[in-house]
Amino acid sequence: MRPLDGITVVSFEHAIAAPFATRQLADMGARVIKVERPGTGDFARHYDSRVKGMASHFVWTNRSKESLTLDLKHPQAAPVLAALLGRADVLVQNLAPGAAARLGLSRAALAKANPGLIVCNISGYGEDGPDRDRKAYDLLIQSEAGFLSTTGTPEVAAKAGISVADIAAGMYAYSSILGALLQRGKTGQGASIDVSMFECMAEWMGYPMYYAFDGAPPPTRAGASHATIYPYGPFVAGDGKTVMLGLQNEREWQLFCEKVLQQPGLATAEAFKGNAARSAHKTDLAAIIHTAFAPLTAAEVTARLDAAGIANARLNEMADLWAHRQLQARNAWVEVNSPVGPLPALLPPARNDAFAPRMEAIPDVGEHSMSLLEELGITAETIALLQRDGAI
Repeated sequence: MRPLDGITVVSFEHAIAAPFATRQLADMGARVIKVERPGTGDFARHYDSRVKGMASHFVWTNRSKESLTLDLKHPQAAPVLAALLGRADVLVQNLAPGAAARLGLSRAALAKANPGLIVCNISGYGEDGPDRDRKAYDLLIQSEAGFLSTTGTPEVAAKAGISVADIAAGMYAYSSILGALLQRGKTGQGASIDVSMFECMAEWMGYPMYYAFDGAPPPTRAGASHATIYPYGPFVAGDGKTVMLGLQNEREWQLFCEKVLQQPGLATAEAFKGNAARSAHKTDLAAIIHTAFAPLTAAEVTARLDAAGIANARLNEMADLWAHRQLQARNAWVEVNSPVGPLPALLPPARNDAFAPRMEAIPDVGEHSMSLLEELGITAETIALLQRDGAI
């Protein structure tokens, strides 16, 4: 038995934030009914065709769901929506600002028919405030939340290489829905959840905001290095390969000098005593480290770091991650079905020995429309009319 077995989630979702949230719910056993545009479906289906013709984002965020096509604006959609939401536990939506309320999909509009319904609204800036109606895409939220001021080089800002604002919003939506389900178990009442992508990223920016507290200078952009701890970042060995390493305290600094650089006297050098001093003299220290690493291969540097108990990592690319020994050793890869055949999928990263996560197929557009409409009690005649009019 999975934690969310018996829970039905209806999602008016597209792109990443809401689909990522509902996929987590599906992993936990929830039945997720994904409502898509007739014909084209979720526009994320067409971002690229890298996975045997399917889009990489879509494959990642949409396994274990059922797809129902429905034109939400069509006059004949209303009774279908009423039947669908009358038996749902959770409604998730990330439509355009204000669109769900105009369609009568707010918690206030739905609570009378289904008082236990939990409605989770995901938007760029939240349901009120001066920026409520602004369009919001992941990169724009990264910028607005100050994230870009912390990433990149001193000369050029850089965005995160993945959709961090969408992922943050998706995970806060997921955890908030779990909390609302627990609360409903005590009160019997549903809830309205307002998830703002901007506020999710503002929360994640807590460290740099407090670092710049009361007008203090903010962290500088440091490329792949840590902005305020040194040495902590990439260093090139003599074979041209990069080793990532990180020091957290003075004990590690001493071990680094003794066992890795093999310059024990450096540990007590006044210029490098304490992290603040090392950060202030990072150019000089970087030269010393690169000189020490020049005669060594990356494997030899890593061996010294391991012997000294210094944290380190390889600078992997995607092919390395696909083949990573740790994922293989922990049997993290399974197969799920899809419209293009079986595809590899990672198990959820939080392992729970009480149940196996749900790992089922990625749906085709409208794959479950007929069976879902029949389940809702929609007559064959009405279904034929919906098809004829392009409502499904």
